[in-house]
Amino acid sequence: MGLSLAIVGLPNVGKSSLFNLLTKTKAEASNYPFCTIDPNVGIVEVPDRRLEALTEVSKSKKTIATAIEFVDIAGLVKGAHKGEGLGNQFLANIRECDAICEVIRDFQDENIIHVAGKVNPQEDKETINLELIFADLNSVTKRMNKAQKETKAGDKEKITFYQLLEKLKKNLEDGVAIRDIELNEKEKEMTRQLNLLTIKPILYIVNTDNPEKYLSNEEENVLAINVKIEQEIVDLPPQEQEEFLKELNMGSSGLDKLIKSSYTLLNLETFLTTGPEETRAWTIKKGASAPEAASAIHTDFQKNFIRVEIINWKTLVDVGSEKIAKEKGLIRTEGKDYIIKDGDVCHFLINK
Repeated sequence: MGLSLAIVGLPNVGKSSLFNLLTKTKAEASNYPFCTIDPNVGIVEVPDRRLEALTEVSKSKKTIATAIEFVDIAGLVKGAHKGEGLGNQFLANIRECDAICEVIRDFQDENIIHVAGKVNPQEDKETINLELIFADLNSVTKRMNKAQKETKAGDKEKITFYQLLEKLKKNLEDGVAIRDIELNEKEKEMTRQLNLLTIKPILYIVNTDNPEKYLSNEEENVLAINVKIEQEIVDLPPQEQEEFLKELNMGSSGLDKLIKSSYTLLNLETFLTTGPEETRAWTIKKGASAPEAASAIHTDFQKNFIRVEIINWKTLVDVGSEKIAKEKGLIRTEGKDYIIKDGDVCHFLINK
């Protein structure tokens, strides 16, 4: 499944530098606003140590990780929803993505100018969030003009939709993002059709020279990263990276944490397939049934699904082979109602 995250923020907060590190490409990163005009796009593999272990067990010829697309959106500024700084174009780029990674600056560097003249993480966060809210308010208001005319015929569905728009408008005017509004299932379904910005899940990435001060932060959607240190890590050979991380008392790099947090943000999980030809990770939404998961491999697999053979990846690695796992009765068979769990190694049986 194609999944993309928009990296957004004010100019000169480290967005493009972070994107370059994530994708190991060379998106231009310069010390002036609007350096990035067209969005840079990069495909990033999701780190997964399970793949290497399963590849060794199966002696696979190929190993294929799952991936996420990151889109480096040009720096937004105050007034973007009115078109300031080519804002309308950039907001349209965000609209095409599944989620938002908002980069916030919390580092001092007199050589890198701040568009507001001072570093204030909370104000930067509010500026971007308000621009997205204002953009949604514009969209909802325009849609209301059309929806109001449609209610005159007395259609209950049209009236319900207009009432929803009124509810959304009131909350947006109060500075409340769509994702934070309490909606019932029908309202959520109708709201998704509007393709609004603030309904998208969001992860705040604080670019700071002191990540430790954010360790006590209890907000699940906040991740502190020192982009300068991450650059040093990326430039090292793999073995030296591990040693450097140990010296810094870091279990994994900030980039790995960001990729995994982005994956979680999208409410995703991974099932695995393994064999002599390939070991592969597959992306599914949490709570997917076995037939739904099978469709990730091929759309026909869902309608032709018979059953699935399941074993946890760690169990398979521990016993050393599929043959031994079968002999020990560790591989079980599940039907259409089985909900796939993260880390399941699956073999689907399909009606051909």
